[in-house]
Parts: sequence; C-alpha cells; structure tokens
Amino acid sequence: MKDSGIVNIHGKQYQTVAYRVGKFREIHGLDYSLTTEIVSRDEDCVVMKATIATTEGRVIATGHSEEYRKSSQINKTSALENAETSAIGR
Repeated sequence: MKDSGIVNIHGKQYQTVAYRVGKFREIHGLDYSLTTEIVSRDEDCVVMKATIATTEGRVIATGHSEEYRKSSQINKTSALENAETSAIGR
C-alpha cells in the first residue's frame, strides 16, 4: 500500500512533513535550500531552526521548534530529530 502523506490527527487531515517537503521540491526543484541548525541542546530541551533560502542566500522563511526530552517516550531518545522535523514543517 502506498503512503499518501496524509494522516488523521484528532479528526483533522494533516500533511506529513515528508509530504510537504516533497511537494515543495516538486514545485521549486533545487531553486531553494532547506537547512537546519541546532539553536540549543541540553539534557532537558532541544531548540532547532529551519531556513529556506534562495541559491543566492536570501532567506525566504524560517521556522523554529522546541522539544523537551521528558515530554514523551519518543523524545527521551529522539528529541533532536523530532525538533528538526517540526522546524522544517513550520
């Protein structure tokens, strides 16, 4: 079965980040870069920043996210990855 990239969360249809990035690349190709950076990271919290920029380096958009390691079982081991995905999704 093919993954549609659409999931139901609390009764609402939601496009996954992978789906949105795929659509972005379909429309814009390699005209823009999508980069991430760790803003802060410690034993309690991770803050990430995602940036979309032109090939010339002009920033088009940014997104931030914050994940707390104790907030869920997944974040105990994957807070950085979750924060990065959330920042990209924004």
